[in-house]
Amino acid sequence: MPQYWRLALSALLLATSTSGEAPTDYAGAQVFRIATSLLPIPDFLQNLDVDVWAHNKNFTDVMVTTNKLQHMKHVLQEYGIPYEVMISNVQTMIEMESVLPLSDEHQHRAKGPGFSFDKYNRLNVIHDYLDTLANNYSDIVTVGIMGYSHEKRPLKYIKISSSNPNAKAFFIDGGIHAREWISPAATLYIVKELVENRHTLPAHMLDLDFYILPVLNPDGYEYTHTSNRLWRKNRSRAYMGCRGVDLNRNFGFKWGGKGTSGSSCSEIFRGKKPFSEPESQAVAEFISSYKNDIEVYLSLHSYSQLILLPYGYDRIYPDDFSDLKAVSDRAAAAMLQSGGESYTVGNTVDILYEAAGGSFDWAKAEAGIKYSLTFELRDTGRYGFLLPAKQILPTSKEVFEAVKVLASAVTS
Repeated sequence: MPQYWRLALSALLLATSTSGEAPTDYAGAQVFRIATSLLPIPDFLQNLDVDVWAHNKNFTDVMVTTNKLQHMKHVLQEYGIPYEVMISNVQTMIEMESVLPLSDEHQHRAKGPGFSFDKYNRLNVIHDYLDTLANNYSDIVTVGIMGYSHEKRPLKYIKISSSNPNAKAFFIDGGIHAREWISPAATLYIVKELVENRHTLPAHMLDLDFYILPVLNPDGYEYTHTSNRLWRKNRSRAYMGCRGVDLNRNFGFKWGGKGTSGSSCSEIFRGKKPFSEPESQAVAEFISSYKNDIEVYLSLHSYSQLILLPYGYDRIYPDDFSDLKAVSDRAAAAMLQSGGESYTVGNTVDILYEAAGGSFDWAKAEAGIKYSLTFELRDTGRYGFLLPAKQILPTSKEVFEAVKVLASAVTS
């Protein structure tokens, strides 16, 4: 397909909304990287009403819409805060996100109608792919539904069985934050390798049962495809004001603590109570029913290239932190060897920020899962949440190498 046709098709898809809303236009919006060492940046930015994309001890990435650009620049200059522009036009980046070089097109098909690792697939295509695998590999694959979202979409998962009734289990979820498209894509690559390329797996991988939930937040994920590419939360209607709850602030362990908000308009709105949302509730109930078997809980996010260790609610370290750190260091080394990209390993608060009510804190503290980890995938800010489709495969491959390391840790 000629390049200009692909661009036109991309723009057409972005302009088509099944939700009945006109897609949000980010023309002229920019992403700034702001130095964080000079003042408490999150509090400072909250007063400016901007969208924080990433935050750590060294910098904060924020998206600034066109109508706020001049004011933002003026404030930063007035306070003498250094910044650089990481993305000069967010809408242009959105439109280019799924455009592939001609030589790459149609090269990485999987066994599912319309499914490909050349693009970010829609929810129905993802679910169809899981069903296709269950039909074609019925001896090891089953598909189930953990529960339903606020808008009644299924939380569809796949189980890849070792056929050993006493097997240990490995749980992976993706897409808890809707705009982090690389996360579901990477989970699906893991599925493909575990099923379609099973004959190439090391022996220790065959001894585990895998439970994989590619899209934990299906309503939000669909909404990013139809209406607002940069939507983060679920689509709950339960609260006055703004829609949506940050599902990764809604789990029950240390709910309501640091790094959360009681405002429904905040991107880190925790909800009205622990497990107020059907999505977080369904996942917690499912994991609880298998907690005696599950040895690894891995939640995939983006971006920043980090391997985050518990806990996130405060600068608290679990008793087995050294074990988690050692295994995670090996996982990061395997990722570096696979794709040439470095991943920083550390306690969440040490290398990122406080975030109470998170899924992996709950998995560690309440479900008792030893290896409870969060991966922040590519990149380090050049594209942010708008990672080009051509990076799906290299990102996913490096994640799978890390999965091999984690699997080895629990089977050795």
